[in-house]
Amino acid sequence: MEVNDELVDKLANLARLEFNDQEKEEIKNDLQQMIAFIEKLNELDTTGVDPLLHMTENINILREDEVGGMISREDAFKNAPLYDNQFFKVPKVIKKNQVARESDKK
Repeated sequence: MEVNDELVDKLANLARLEFNDQEKEEIKNDLQQMIAFIEKLNELDTTGVDPLLHMTENINILREDEVGGMISREDAFKNAPLYDNQFFKVPKVIKKNQVARESDKK
């Protein structure tokens, strides 16, 4: 596969990158070296070799979820600066008009 200016420009456009002429030359050389390496790997005979799915034979052993110690709602609210009968109260982070302006930018 040949790496030319057209390919580098296409990849740069897809990645939303900009390169000057010197950077394009460096990238062309790097891409050509990577492709040459992959082509060298393609020369290996891999018949009879199973694909490697995991690095080890270990299997995740997951434990069952267990309900643990809980505290009462009253205890949870003891250190809360502001709360009502059921919930912690926190200051608003996003105002309604900010959300509208953010969605207009997209």
